[in-house]
Amino acid sequence: MRASKNNKWRLTMRSASRWLPAVARTTGIILLTILIVFAVFRATAPFLISSGLVRSGIEKALSEWTGYRAQIEGDPTLEFWPTPRVTLNQVTIREPTKNGKVLGHVDSLSADFSLWSAIRGHAHFHEFHFLRPILYIRRDENGLIDWTNEGRLSKAIEQAEASSGQGIRMSKEQDAAIGMLTIEDGSIEMTDERSGNVYKLNAVNADIAWPRLSQSLSAVILARFNGQDVKLNFDSAQPLLFFAGKNVDTTTSFVSPLISWTYTGITSISDFSALSGNLDLSVPNVPSFLAWSGQRLPAADALKNISLSANIAAVDNGLRFNNLSFKINDSTASGIMDLNYTKAGKPKISGTLAFDQMNLNPFLAAFSMRLAAETAIDALLNGNPLQRLDLDMRLSSNKAALGPFQFENIGASLLVAGGKAKFDIGDSGFESGSLTAHLEVAPGDFDGGGKLQISIRNADFGGLFTRLKLIGPLPMPSSASLDLALSTSKPIWVANLGDVAGTLHFTSAAGSFRQFDISTFRTLAAQQTFFRMSDIADSSFDFDSINVDASFAKGSAEVKNAAITGRNETITFNGVVPFRTNGLALSGAIEATSPTDADELPMLPFFIGGSWPNPVVSPVATLLQKPTQQQ
Repeated sequence: MRASKNNKWRLTMRSASRWLPAVARTTGIILLTILIVFAVFRATAPFLISSGLVRSGIEKALSEWTGYRAQIEGDPTLEFWPTPRVTLNQVTIREPTKNGKVLGHVDSLSADFSLWSAIRGHAHFHEFHFLRPILYIRRDENGLIDWTNEGRLSKAIEQAEASSGQGIRMSKEQDAAIGMLTIEDGSIEMTDERSGNVYKLNAVNADIAWPRLSQSLSAVILARFNGQDVKLNFDSAQPLLFFAGKNVDTTTSFVSPLISWTYTGITSISDFSALSGNLDLSVPNVPSFLAWSGQRLPAADALKNISLSANIAAVDNGLRFNNLSFKINDSTASGIMDLNYTKAGKPKISGTLAFDQMNLNPFLAAFSMRLAAETAIDALLNGNPLQRLDLDMRLSSNKAALGPFQFENIGASLLVAGGKAKFDIGDSGFESGSLTAHLEVAPGDFDGGGKLQISIRNADFGGLFTRLKLIGPLPMPSSASLDLALSTSKPIWVANLGDVAGTLHFTSAAGSFRQFDISTFRTLAAQQTFFRMSDIADSSFDFDSINVDASFAKGSAEVKNAAITGRNETITFNGVVPFRTNGLALSGAIEATSPTDADELPMLPFFIGGSWPNPVVSPVATLLQKPTQQQ
């Protein structure tokens, strides 16, 4: 049995040995023939292909693609290894009229071409390399790019339709191979007719992969814009529809030292309200970004950095930012925000943001913006951001700060519309009490002044004065209330204390008046014609209540009917407190709280003048009538 198997194997090998040499010889001959033909083809190609044919072919191709007239001044250079490639110098694209406007210029243009097609008298090009190109494009009133003048690209953009998948449906005659587009040291200048702005990109270096018109496009672009290096990545499965202003799925990222963002979802080159996708944005240095973008924002010094992440969805006349995660400086917030347009075409931001902690300084600093009093059109195009933007925001925070003041569980709103700005604190915890406030900037492009109203109830002013490290004799009540109303008719960015008018009402429960020894006060008043407040600072005066009314005007406060009521004695005073000199001029009296104690504690009139916190006290020999008796 084993011998039979060995015989079969020998017969098989003997048979193969007969035909293997024949196959090897045939294969070798074929390969050698191919190599010879290829070598001869390449060697004779420079003699078979006319450089004029290639030059006219690429001129024709550029003209057909753009719809404009292509001119090549330099002689073409042909290379045939490792691939056939043509290089042309000084290529200019013009409008197809005499002395037509230049739409683009390329110092050097290289492209691969089909050797076989060129020998047959036809030139087909792909894999383009542009050296120092300059491109001038225009964005019309509808937000669309004026790509071409009825050229092949323009017709492809007009006729392209979305397929059932993610690609593009178009005729075979209209479809064409493109390949890789490489741009080296180029520049782009775009005129936006909608806004009137001209945008310039310099030092443009790009790799654009676009196999065919009907297929997806992937681009990586490096450029310099307004003195900053930027990088743009763009991917789309339907680029022709994107260029036509249709809504398509894209992935776009923009990176620069001053702003970075990534967007994935539906977008449109003509209508940003069609956006629907995920956005991540970061501005690490707000003042530098505003300077780079040409904006002026006086409040920018208080804004250090901003970042946000949100799901964007189109709504009526705008966009909605759902699941918004927002960070400004060191504060984080979440909520929902809408960006839409008013009937006058003015952008408006509205929504609700809940912060973990919030600094109110940037919000209030925004009210100091100087808004130019120009026409409505000029204001929308050239005015300050708040003049070109309406706001309607509701803000809340577990903790908030305004300078040295601390708030808890604050609920606030910010409204900017119709030349008027309002900031309201509807409810807030403040120093163990509550606070409400209203700040309003008057109409007249915010030039008409403004007003401030604050109402504080049952707050620990004593603890506040201690934490603020205020010096001098001051009341230290554990519970007090304050009503403050201030206004100015001047623009608030130039108004000072001398331009502010208003009223103040302060009441408190029991507490102590620190650095005020009332017994020593009476003793020194009987012995000396004057003494300083520091001479009676060894003890405090316990009081049951305080009641102060004051009015503000022309840089000073006029104190009216102020009374500090103690168990046995009451201090009353009136007078003027000038802000600019940090001084005061008050006349008052110390008398018995109960009329039955008047003999034991006779009325002691006095005058206080000088600079705070150590003014001079001068007893008054002539008895003064009480303020209430003067009315």
